Amino acid sequence: MRHNKKFNHLGRTKSHRDALLSNMASSLILHKRIFTTLAKAKALRVYVEPLITKAKEDTTASRRVVFSYLQNKYAVTELFKEVAAKVGDRPGGYTRILKTGHRLGDNAATCLIELVDYNENMLKEKAEKKATRTRRSKKSAAVEAPAPEAPAAE
Repeated sequence: MRHNKKFNHLGRTKSHRDALLSNMASSLILHKRIFTTLAKAKALRVYVEPLITKAKEDTTASRRVVFSYLQNKYAVTELFKEVAAKVGDRPGGYTRILKTGHRLGDNAATCLIELVDYNENMLKEKAEKKATRTRRSKKSAAVEAPAPEAPAAE
């Protein structure tokens, strides 16, 4: 029986899968976004988000735990200094997956996975949305909009 065995094996052995996810997580932390297949991106999100949560607390123990997963000291330094400072108040959901279509050779679903707080375009749109808040009630629209005035006859 395979109760509670839901993660994607990605067609690889355990050691190969661990190496793949470690390298992809390091690349995501260093470059802030990577282009990959949808299955790998979903597996990477499950792998990297607990590491970002662990990086919020900058202790020697948490650095050692994160280094045991990433095996890249530059990625660990970047994670604890820049990324953790930027996502310090966020309670979770540090990555975003944007689907980009299908790959030409094998028709695999491809996507872009990125760290949420590093996409300036999405942050600008969110700020603009808050500024232009409108109510959608028909009653209030009728009250606010002035009625067209008829020309006065002299």
